[in-house]
Amino acid sequence: MMYIDLSKKRMKVHIHKLRGDVEIPVFQTKGSIGFDLAAAEDIEIAPKEIGMVSTGLVIETPPGFALILASRSSAPKKFGITPPHGIGVIDQDYSGAEDEIKVLVRNFTQSPVVIKKGTRVAQGVFVRAEQAEFVEDDFSNRESRGGFGSTGHE
Repeated sequence: MMYIDLSKKRMKVHIHKLRGDVEIPVFQTKGSIGFDLAAAEDIEIAPKEIGMVSTGLVIETPPGFALILASRSSAPKKFGITPPHGIGVIDQDYSGAEDEIKVLVRNFTQSPVVIKKGTRVAQGVFVRAEQAEFVEDDFSNRESRGGFGSTGHE
């Protein structure tokens, strides 16, 4: 099996702490590609409601990348929370002085959920991304697969 040593080619990501007591994210293991984001303050989320968890951080997404926010795999089981929209996308130009990274979470339980300051609630992953140029085209001469859900007709 081939392993790539990522420690030698790390991109530099500029980060600003909006509060002095928040931690800069770290990769928890040598092989991690996702870094954890923690709550900057205590928050209580009512049953079946969506809460916005402050991280106290502004992160400048490097050119050519998008920052994807995703649930930590343990969050649903440990806390009863999940992202209401699956993932969050942080654009390259969302890095102004007040552009704090906030994590939307849905409490899917029947009880209030309390997230304490320092609790890791999401993970961030940088992925290569670029804007596309859209060109209008006529697809009428192309073979169709059968429309939405067509791969499940076997």
